[in-house]
Amino acid sequence: MNAPLAREMATTAVADDRSTRPQRQAQVVAALAPLLPAHALLWTREDTVPYECDGLTAYREQPLVVALPETEAQVAQVLRECHRLGVPVVARGAGTGLSGGALPHPLGVTMSLAKFNRILKLDKLARTATVQCGVRNLAISEAAAPLGLYYAPDPSSQIACTIGGNVAENSGGVHCLKYGLTLHNVLRVRGYTVEGDAVEFGSEALDAAGLDLMTVLVGSEGMLAVTTEVTVKLIPKPLLARCIMASFDDIRRAGDAVANVIGAGIIPAGLEMMDKPMTAAVEDYVHAGYDLTAEAILLCESDGTPEEVEEEIERMVAVLRTSGATRIEVSENEAQRLKFWSGRKNAFPASGRISPDYMCMDSTIPRKRLADILLAIAEMEKKYQLRCANVFHAGDGNLHPLILFDANDPDQLHRCELFGADILETSVAMGGTVTGEHGVGVEKLSSMCVQFSAPEREQMLALKRAFDSKELLNPGKVIPSLSRCAEYGKMHVRRGLLPFADISRF
Repeated sequence: MNAPLAREMATTAVADDRSTRPQRQAQVVAALAPLLPAHALLWTREDTVPYECDGLTAYREQPLVVALPETEAQVAQVLRECHRLGVPVVARGAGTGLSGGALPHPLGVTMSLAKFNRILKLDKLARTATVQCGVRNLAISEAAAPLGLYYAPDPSSQIACTIGGNVAENSGGVHCLKYGLTLHNVLRVRGYTVEGDAVEFGSEALDAAGLDLMTVLVGSEGMLAVTTEVTVKLIPKPLLARCIMASFDDIRRAGDAVANVIGAGIIPAGLEMMDKPMTAAVEDYVHAGYDLTAEAILLCESDGTPEEVEEEIERMVAVLRTSGATRIEVSENEAQRLKFWSGRKNAFPASGRISPDYMCMDSTIPRKRLADILLAIAEMEKKYQLRCANVFHAGDGNLHPLILFDANDPDQLHRCELFGADILETSVAMGGTVTGEHGVGVEKLSSMCVQFSAPEREQMLALKRAFDSKELLNPGKVIPSLSRCAEYGKMHVRRGLLPFADISRF
């Protein structure tokens, strides 16, 4: 099979009969035009091109129609009309997602929520912020700064990504080890069901009545409801933060050091790792002062009161030295701390400078297997004849390998897809999962077949149908079909990609 892996298998749950597109488009435009201002409904190719993909640019699809509602009433009306017509709806935030979660449906409506960008309320006493779904992650902290507060989850794309997208993907960031993911920092989510009915999850109180559906909604990738408003927790800005930059001449020592820090009972504010290729790429870009001779570097941050920071830094330095660090540097001031982090925060754009394209994978493994997965990836580089630079949230085992390739070369894209699937499924074999914080989208659909059995996937679909019986919200994402998994299992055996003699599990 010469076609890229993502196009070997069907990626939509609704039949894609392109011959019906013109008639369907006319029908949808006629139905939505009375509900939205003229400038808020797009359907010509030149107007919809910007919505063809998210951050996973290798896969593109032209939306049938793009709706840009400006009020919650318009969101509800669009959803009701699409539900009546049986038209799929894909909600979209800033389009920074990296798994194709916002990839349009060819016969559906892409609903951009970019105009929902107001901060509605900051409560200093309750330490909360209520914001519309299109508010940028970083904008929350900027608005709360005069109150001495900030929003803790800080994905690398925080300057652009929206809180609604963070809720959809359960985003994390470099400080999620200590302060948690989006799920742990969101109190309440307001949105609309596929039928256009208002719904709320969670509460601003200490507890919410009924089932804990917040844990279901956060990370559901727009498959259960369309988020319009979010109330998040704010926390006090620490009095002091300092960062350790530690170099290692051996990948395994660096991986073991991560486990040793956590094993010593220390939970740093951040604990990140970069391998030598990534270090070289970001140092050339931001000049953060990284050790270019190291096989891997760790960034370990402590925050709190000056006394707490001093004690924790001292303890971490001792653990890192014992673990084999060849060089240790501790930030002396805030400017230097930010400089250390600038490389990690700019890993993605730095990679874009050294390769025409890259595919950022996202899986998790037990911390003790960090060295094992990096060594396995090094062998995969030889196998697929592609380079890979690695950066990840080492403290919680969340990997972000960046496979470098040229999307204009179909063979390179094909090998990149196989490489990515190999990383994901090797992570599962090591006791991990196929996703950490980027979501499944379309990128990891087939790999979900490896991690989850048919009965488990059917349970996921049953939950989806409880919210969306017609399967119109973001269809064809996250949960692979039985037929897709059956074919994927046969393909693996045929190609010898994984040693599954019994494919019934698919």
